[in-house]
Amino acid sequence: MSAETTTAGGASGGPSGGAVPDKGLRAGILDLGDSVMLGLASTAPVYSLAATLGLIVAVNGNYTPLILILGFIPVLFIAYAFRELNSAMPDCGTTFTWSRRAFGPWAGWLGGWGVALAGIVVLANLAQVAGQYLWLLIGDGSLAENKVVVTATGVLFIVFMTLVNYRGIRLGEHVQRVLTYVQYVSLGIFALAIIVRIAGGAPEGQAFDFEWFNPAGAFADPFAVVHGSLLALFIYWGWDTCLAVNEETENPTTTPGRGAVISAFVLVVIYVSVALLVMMYATVGTEGIGLGNEANQSDVFLAMKDVVLGPWGWLIVVAVLASVLSSTQTTILPTARGTLSMGVHGALPPKFGEVHTRNQTPGFSTQVMGAAAVVYYVAMSFLSENVLSDSISAISLFIAFYYALTGFACFWYFRGTFRESARNLWFRGILPLLGALLLTAAFFISAVQMWDPAYGDTQIFGVGGAFVSGVVLLALGVVLAVVCRFLPSTREYFTGKPPAAAATPTSA
Repeated sequence: MSAETTTAGGASGGPSGGAVPDKGLRAGILDLGDSVMLGLASTAPVYSLAATLGLIVAVNGNYTPLILILGFIPVLFIAYAFRELNSAMPDCGTTFTWSRRAFGPWAGWLGGWGVALAGIVVLANLAQVAGQYLWLLIGDGSLAENKVVVTATGVLFIVFMTLVNYRGIRLGEHVQRVLTYVQYVSLGIFALAIIVRIAGGAPEGQAFDFEWFNPAGAFADPFAVVHGSLLALFIYWGWDTCLAVNEETENPTTTPGRGAVISAFVLVVIYVSVALLVMMYATVGTEGIGLGNEANQSDVFLAMKDVVLGPWGWLIVVAVLASVLSSTQTTILPTARGTLSMGVHGALPPKFGEVHTRNQTPGFSTQVMGAAAVVYYVAMSFLSENVLSDSISAISLFIAFYYALTGFACFWYFRGTFRESARNLWFRGILPLLGALLLTAAFFISAVQMWDPAYGDTQIFGVGGAFVSGVVLLALGVVLAVVCRFLPSTREYFTGKPPAAAATPTSA
């Protein structure tokens, strides 16, 4: 296990004095702009909107913009928790490291598992979409329905993005910048075309109405608000990638946290703005390109592209493809760095803690995460596409789990500093705790919904397949933790004395 020192960037462990190991990553290579870009790219905003907007409209109708804001609130509170914890412990293990310091080795291990699990499962979804969208652009698009071709293409995308991450953070940043420009320029053209059509008097559009932001109207159906907010939670997930590369960022104690909060705010502006434009043009109706049309719910942009862009409709397909590829790369980043940190701290075998000498990347961890994603994707694709779909639906459980754990860790770790200032009370205490409580409630509400055999595409023993997939995968983490507890190479992590830095921080 590595000795705990200052970060590779030379920054101290933060105001609480929590030092972190120097892992050999390339320190100081990313600035605030890079950090924000990674946070935005990892959420796959174009794809997230395309795939989720119709589902939220189906549940919440015209109140969709309000739901996007309500879903953002717990995410923002947890972003503050990430920022504060990073200021004290800028370790690339993020939730793993912070939960361990706050609650002990078992909580830390399960927090790291939650991060890795969400990443591996969502990579299967991203690979599937990337494969389909690439072949939609080629020929008559019929190959997008060929399971073997789509799966093989998705595997190649995962392998390529794994190689990019393996070769170095700077190469990954360059690839990411190109993909980000492509998706945002394409989305901008799409939005501008809608504005022009609305200004020209779209015949079947609907005028903006402040009632869309009326909480009283939305909460007339509380269940719908909760359901919509859970869907919104998924589209915001991913901004924490910029925290996972904290040890490779300038001023690791401050820049990643700022990047996380900035990217979270930018995302809510993008989502609400685009949702408003699309609603005003397409309406929430159930006919034609209406967002309430069940035929459009899997991808509202795909349904609108030819009407809005005409012969340039392929641009939105390119935007979604770039968005998915961008997220594929940035999803591998945090999962690999999370397991790297677990290896360095002794929670996983030492091999996971190795950093490639020349590339200065978590070489072995990156390869393992890419391989795990490929195996899971291929196995689920050929065993049952419905099971794959339901396991992806269970991602909201994994996200809510490790986000809530981070919020509780922030509250508990900093509890001795609340009386120092109003800022500490709010940003280290009240807001993270509220965010954690809201996400805990979301976890259980989502689990209850998934229990219903009518939820999703499958049922197992009379229970919703999404629930079973989520519970089985989370339970697998407990099993693996028990195994690691008795492995010679990882036993000390569970039985050794907690580091001195784990004490609750107090004022100087």
